[in-house]
Amino acid sequence: MTHIAMFSAQPYDRRFFEAANARHGFQIGYHEVALNAESAVLAHGADGVCAFVNDTLDATVLAALAAQGVGFVAMRCAGFNNVDIEAAARLGIAVVRVPAYSPEAVAEHALALLLTLNRRTHRAYNRVREGNFMLEGLLGMTLHGKTVGLIGTGRIGLATARIFAGLGCRLLGEDRYPSEAFTTLGGEYVSRRRLLAESDVISLHCPLTDDTRYLIDAEALATMKPGALLLNTSRGALIDTRAVIDALKARRLGGLAIDVYEQETSLFFRDHSGDIIDDDVFQRLVTFPNVLITGHQGFFTQEALAEIAEVTLGNVACLQRGAPCANRVDD
Repeated sequence: MTHIAMFSAQPYDRRFFEAANARHGFQIGYHEVALNAESAVLAHGADGVCAFVNDTLDATVLAALAAQGVGFVAMRCAGFNNVDIEAAARLGIAVVRVPAYSPEAVAEHALALLLTLNRRTHRAYNRVREGNFMLEGLLGMTLHGKTVGLIGTGRIGLATARIFAGLGCRLLGEDRYPSEAFTTLGGEYVSRRRLLAESDVISLHCPLTDDTRYLIDAEALATMKPGALLLNTSRGALIDTRAVIDALKARRLGGLAIDVYEQETSLFFRDHSGDIIDDDVFQRLVTFPNVLITGHQGFFTQEALAEIAEVTLGNVACLQRGAPCANRVDD
């Protein structure tokens, strides 16, 4: 029987993976701790590990896993920037992922972030509960007719574009692989500089690579239309957080809504309500009234979790049969 050690496992992971595993019969060990050099020992006796976005899979961790006989890493997410693919190949560890799951889930969360940030509904909710019905400080803008710039027009970017097209927004896009579906929606591909300069709303939907790290830096922020709103539901390190703080302090950036944060590994998916958070950059971010942060929940719908579990275990079954796996990333 194939034994899988799952790291960063939450109660909802267990529910959805147990349901999906009914037709596979794998033995799954659930570990709440994140995978790193210290916790890798928990994979002892496992054929493979199942990891998530904030687990560490660098050369050191992969070597420790290989030494225990681990033969595969099954990422239950699309991104694999936290995996040293070269080291995995060298050690003979197969790496598979879930390349796309319910892109509408992330797109809808991006919309929720924007509507909340723009119309201040979170602040209005708290005011009304306190008996305060004043409107001062809740002024937003009408999105119809505004320009939305999408950096990345893959499946999630396209799902987001469809939503904004439905709202009557003008669409600008940037992607090294242009999509006909985007232009069919009325979208126009432009240079990043023009996208930044003309967009009232900028939404990030690209993977984190060496080329995209800090694509929103001080120079990009200076190019942006004054008062623009910035959304990030992709990867935290696409944004230079310190530069964004400077732009917020200068009143140049109109607002920020993020579901990801570049130093989220030690924060997200855990309850820190009784702790002192010693990340000064994060703590500065939350002081701004025009900053909205959620804890990497864009994927968090019933449909997406079911698909993640099904595809992840299907990938493992494929590897165990020795069959070609379309979701393998280390070939």
